[in-house]
Amino acid sequence: MSLRLYDTATREVRDFVPLEEGKAGVYVCGLTVQSEPHIGHVRSGVNFDVLQRWLRHLDYEVTFIRNVTDIDDKILTKAAEQGRPWYNLAYAMHRELDKAYAALNVAPPTYEPAATGHIPEMVELIGELIARGHAYAPEDGSGDVYFDVRSWAAYGELTHQGIDDMEAAEDADLRGKRDPRDFALWKGWKKESEPATAAWPSPWGPGRPGWHIECSAMAGKYLGHAFDIHGGGVDLRFPHHENEQAQSRAAGHPFASYWMHNAWITTAGEKMSKSLGNSLAIPAVLQRFRGVELRYYLVAAHYRSHVEFRFEALDEAAVGFRRIETFLDKAGPGEGGETPAAF
Repeated sequence: MSLRLYDTATREVRDFVPLEEGKAGVYVCGLTVQSEPHIGHVRSGVNFDVLQRWLRHLDYEVTFIRNVTDIDDKILTKAAEQGRPWYNLAYAMHRELDKAYAALNVAPPTYEPAATGHIPEMVELIGELIARGHAYAPEDGSGDVYFDVRSWAAYGELTHQGIDDMEAAEDADLRGKRDPRDFALWKGWKKESEPATAAWPSPWGPGRPGWHIECSAMAGKYLGHAFDIHGGGVDLRFPHHENEQAQSRAAGHPFASYWMHNAWITTAGEKMSKSLGNSLAIPAVLQRFRGVELRYYLVAAHYRSHVEFRFEALDEAAVGFRRIETFLDKAGPGEGGETPAAF
């Protein structure tokens, strides 16, 4: 049985042809563990769980990687607001995420690497980019290292954009940049505002990795420099996935053959987000619905279609799933025999 996938990079439905026959390597961007997971967060986990289960059903030997970002500006900020160590917050929220996925029957990945456990791999990759002329450390004493987007002619290829059509993020820190669109590979330690525990040694001074380099380094470690499928939420297409692809290929790594992106859960037309105050935490939902009912609701819609969240729709999905359960209970165990040619 063949498998066809919509590839975001080519904007086409393509036959899935793995790099190695009978095997499939999949990397999915996991969550930044800064707060309790909500419905919008876990949609990606559920959707790509369906993908890995289907690949296994087709007899592929699947290596499925879903990372955890456990060091980030947002984690540092929220931990400071709560008066707790950043690693304490990250660990606690990671455990909450594990509970949510277990309740939704999301199969564990083959590996679930955390960013803080792979700093040496990130430092090595940054060094490769500097050696190839695609990254630079400004002479401003900041300890930062940036990817030089204009050094890589294919930058913008994934999202079909030209560099001059892109704008720097409104909150972008421009210190030491050659171009406002250059992105951080390494962030020098800001002694005045960041704890010493959030800094690691590097050739450019103490600091921590940028978000984008984390995934390139971890994907390379567990899947190799070339792998089959890279997935994540549609909001990660730019800049995260664009930057991942650029820095990986600039380092001489082919990276992903297929790109897949799931759409959002929305409320009032807006992406469900903790920062917008419109999110619904998983523990609260599970007080009203079983995990299997929430899972059914999340997979009922096409993975590339936005879903406007309404409790009424979740109620309807739960009722529909219970009908399926009742039917199966009444049908009893199946019997062997040939599958009929028509129904």
